Parts: sequence; structure tokens; C-alpha cells
Amino acid sequence: MQPLQFLKPDSCCLHLVDLQTSLMRKIEGADRVAATTAYLIKIFKALGLPIIANTQYKKGLGGYVPELESLLDGVPCIDKVEFSGFDNPETIRLIEAMPQVKNWVLVGIEAHVCVYQTALGALRRGMTPWIIVDGVGSRHSDDLRVGLRRMEMMGAVLITSEMALYELLGRAGTPQFKSLMPLVIERDNQLAS
Repeated sequence: MQPLQFLKPDSCCLHLVDLQTSLMRKIEGADRVAATTAYLIKIFKALGLPIIANTQYKKGLGGYVPELESLLDGVPCIDKVEFSGFDNPETIRLIEAMPQVKNWVLVGIEAHVCVYQTALGALRRGMTPWIIVDGVGSRHSDDLRVGLRRMEMMGAVLITSEMALYELLGRAGTPQFKSLMPLVIERDNQLAS
């Protein structure tokens, strides 16, 4: 059963999974995934919330797509060969250094492989993975659909980037709300075009 709670800023971290150029070329809806991830990076940075990133075998697969790479200043980006970030010792050290974080907001690729296995790793540690459905992708739509369904069945929370933003804000009228509204308007305009 999924938790009856909102996403709260004092207990969450944004975890980027393998949004690398060579992999993203094959992802259905890759532009949407990258744009959503950029949106969330900006939100988490504006709110002062932690962000970590993983790459999958960077030596062979290269770095993040340029539109995200430029936003990763100050974000620890750990290379892994494991499919689950929670099976990578260096990533685990970062995770354990944030004991207040119980909610892992996941974006990246592929939904049915590395995102799925990272979500399972969070669940095994008693944490809640929050899967940003407009921020994950796979090469094939069946894999995306089944990956999301499987994660939800295991206890992950499926949420959109917009839902995450408003859950993190909690209310209108605050300085944080006002500072993020231009970002929301910009994203709305991008989606409308």
C-alpha cells in the first residue's frame, strides 16, 4: 500500500538515473524526459534540496545530454556498472550520509531496468521511491508501461513533475512559490508549443 502522505522537502532527494546522450538517442519521448528532468533539477536547486546522479559505464556510454549536463554543477554524479544505484557502493555512501532522506524522487532511463532496480533498492532499505512518470523513459512503450506498473505494485509512488512541485511547496503565496511560478509558466509555454 502506498503511503498516505505528500512529498515533503525535509525528507526527499532527487535521483537522476543514466540520462546519457548515447542512451537517450533510443528512448521514446527522450525530449520530454530531459525537459522534465531539467525542470526538476531547477526546482530542487531553488528549494535547496539534495540531488544526486548516476551514469551507467560513462567510459563506454558517455556523459549526460548537454541540456542536463549544464545543470549538474555541484551535483555528485557517480558512475556505476550496477543497474541499481542502490547496489553501487559509492552511491550508497552518499545515500547513507543523508539519513533524513526517506523519499527518493527518481527520473531517468530506462524505466524497466535501472530506474526499476533503483526503486527496488530504495524499497529494500525501507525508503519510498517516487517515480516521476513524465521524467522516465524506455526504448519501447511496453517496457515503460510494465516498468511503471511493476514499480507501483511493489510500493513505489507514481507522480508527475507538476504534482511533485505542488506537494513540495504545500501552499501558495510563499516566497518559494512566487520564485518558482516563472519556471512553471515557462514549462507550460514549452509544452504548449
